[in-house]
Amino acid sequence: MSSLSEKDRPIVQLLLSTGTCPRCVLRFCCVGSQMLYRHPHKDLMKDLQEFLKNSQEKEDTVCLDVADPPCKRIRLEHGEEGADDLNHNGAIPSADDGNSATESSAVKVCNVCLGILQEFCEPDFVKKVCQKVNSADYQFTSFVFSVSLPPQLSVRERAAWLGVKQQMRNLGLPLAKDDMVQLKEAYKWIIHPQLSEELGVPADGKSLFEVSVVFAHPETDEECHFLATACPDCFKPAKNKQSVFTRMAVIKALEKIKEEDFLKHFPCPPSSPKNLCDALEIQCNNGAVFVAGRYNKYSRNLPQTPWIIDGERKLESSVEELISEHLMAEFKADSFNFSSSGREDVDVRTLGNGRPFAIELVNPRRIRFTAEEMRRLQQAINDSSDKIQVRDLQLVTREAIGRMKEGEEEKTKTYSALIWTDKAIQREDIAFLDDIKELKLDQKTPLRVLHRRPLAVRCRLIHTMKSEYIDEHHFRLHLKTQAGTYIKEFVHGDFGRTKPNIGSLLNRTADILELDVESVDVDWPPTLAD
Repeated sequence: MSSLSEKDRPIVQLLLSTGTCPRCVLRFCCVGSQMLYRHPHKDLMKDLQEFLKNSQEKEDTVCLDVADPPCKRIRLEHGEEGADDLNHNGAIPSADDGNSATESSAVKVCNVCLGILQEFCEPDFVKKVCQKVNSADYQFTSFVFSVSLPPQLSVRERAAWLGVKQQMRNLGLPLAKDDMVQLKEAYKWIIHPQLSEELGVPADGKSLFEVSVVFAHPETDEECHFLATACPDCFKPAKNKQSVFTRMAVIKALEKIKEEDFLKHFPCPPSSPKNLCDALEIQCNNGAVFVAGRYNKYSRNLPQTPWIIDGERKLESSVEELISEHLMAEFKADSFNFSSSGREDVDVRTLGNGRPFAIELVNPRRIRFTAEEMRRLQQAINDSSDKIQVRDLQLVTREAIGRMKEGEEEKTKTYSALIWTDKAIQREDIAFLDDIKELKLDQKTPLRVLHRRPLAVRCRLIHTMKSEYIDEHHFRLHLKTQAGTYIKEFVHGDFGRTKPNIGSLLNRTADILELDVESVDVDWPPTLAD
């Protein structure tokens, strides 16, 4: 085996004699050839046997000048008789003991990887994974493969490493753990080409489509527990974690624990388990897709998002639901997240070019849509309800959504308010409003939203106003304001919490009867041709 050198022989002998699989042996010997790991398990075992045999023959040749070597048959028999004792004590076997050990360990579960680099690299398991992927009916052009390993693997790897380290120290040979190939990396080297061939698409670390396998090994679950006593600071309960023995916590503890303390609690080398790992879960997940557009709301009895108080739904639908139900069905997503540039009250209409919105579709099965298909989807939304209309529906990136949020406080909004006054008014009574520019307001959090917004005084600007007289008690006011201005409170004053207000400016009681949003001046998403 050209990737191994004479200095690797004691490592190969020790690991094979203690029940380590050929691929883990290569990892501990710091072999970085991806192709070598892809060789069949039996071939690798045969190659390692040959390597040990050739190394021993060279050693025997050198010894001929000193003394005649003992009969090979006697050595073999002696090795077989004492193999159990030698292996149990972690002593280096002779080359022939190595051969005997490799033959018996071929059917054993690896004492380091617990079978992950054995059974779970075989074509049958790869086909099982691919069947799961294909049955999930996802659209994808590449994939990224992730694997979740039992945390006790790190403990076993440390134990095996300490055994190798001790042996090399006894022989006076140097050893560098930094170069050891990580289990996940070796597994992906083996599995990627097989998955790629079976699925017909390349593996790509930047792919949004993830295939993941979660491994567990119940037989050895408790092997991490001694670390909690030795390093209690590393194991703290966390939200959404079923156990404190996470892989990262175990690795952190292994970095802190002293070698002598570790060896007191864990066998070195680790013992061979009876059972293989279990592939608990094989899951698929597509990265989120983002759809943006603008919506008009024509109803004065429709909330933007579901209106539910104490578990009771107040109104049957919402803008969010009327749009998202069509997108969820077409993209075949698990769930969605709705966001928009501001929001209007349930009794406020949104007219003009509409309000920008974006919907994140989580784990969609379908991700590719042509411009024509998006137009048809937009039309389906518009045909389904007379309460809303959608325009400029398009696929966007996650980064692009930031442009919508940036404009929330910086941009302007235009409103039209129907106002009532208790005292009769004439045209000249309201004409002065047209001349007011950049009116500064101090708005204390409105009483109606105080249950969900922190108490604060917000400074806002009314850029311009234009009045439209209707009759002695009614007029319409067109306002251009800073985003985030509470218009209803600017009209009636909210018991003096907004100053100044239309009531105080007119020196009479004023109230708002109707409010429409006429424009949201955020230049996003891009306008599409009809």
